[in-house]
Amino acid sequence: MFYTDGKLQYPVRVETPDPVFARALQQAIGGVEGEIRVAMQYFFQAMGARGNPKFRDLLLNTATEELGHIEMLATAVALNLEGAPVGEQERVAADPVGGSILNGMTMKHVLSSGLSAMPVDSDGVPFDMSHIYASGNIAADMTANVTAESTGRVLAVRLYNMTNDPGMKDMLQFLIARDTMHQNQWLAALEELGGATEVFPIPNSHPQSEEKQEFSYSYLGFKNDGSEPAPGRWSEGQSIDGNGTFETRNMEPQGEEPNLGRARPGTGAQAEQL
Repeated sequence: MFYTDGKLQYPVRVETPDPVFARALQQAIGGVEGEIRVAMQYFFQAMGARGNPKFRDLLLNTATEELGHIEMLATAVALNLEGAPVGEQERVAADPVGGSILNGMTMKHVLSSGLSAMPVDSDGVPFDMSHIYASGNIAADMTANVTAESTGRVLAVRLYNMTNDPGMKDMLQFLIARDTMHQNQWLAALEELGGATEVFPIPNSHPQSEEKQEFSYSYLGFKNDGSEPAPGRWSEGQSIDGNGTFETRNMEPQGEEPNLGRARPGTGAQAEQL
């Protein structure tokens, strides 16, 4: 069950409304880096989290927190839209707020939501759940979550640098701090699962003896002139999972040119293909 008391997780205040910044904040709500994405990702990961129940608890607890972040950002969008232009005369006004329609305010905030937040990104594109990663593999999900929180923190820092409003800066620094924690907690979960030498390769339940092991730790080069790619930690020394040794090799074709044969009758192919 989920509960709410109507109070914000952290104070949200806007000293100088900025409809253009309201549009930017929409990315943190409905963008691929946004809070809807992580809330739903953690929620559906929790629904498929088998094994030790503490990981399900961790995911559900964090998903609930992210719902609170959506509430904060939606409030910030609404406060930034106070005084936004809604008519033709206002739209061409010379003052900064009145001119914001021409300067980048999204018309959907006027036409579709009545000056409030929406489940869309900064271009008004609805969030469609296509970036929800819930594999049923706890290690794969935790790894995906590190990426989600990393890109979310990048976005929050960019938004912080876009505004001079003290209230917005304060709110964003809170969200940045929470992204810091979430990055670390997912990494800590991976450590608790055994760390790199136990977690990887994912899934660790598949026997490596059955895979084509001559390719398991080879950094493959595809240079047309046959030269090797630039070396790095990934091209020599022990592999991160501790199960092999990195090497560099140029890839040679292992198969033949594909021959699919003739087209089947009734498939709409040209006569020359049959």
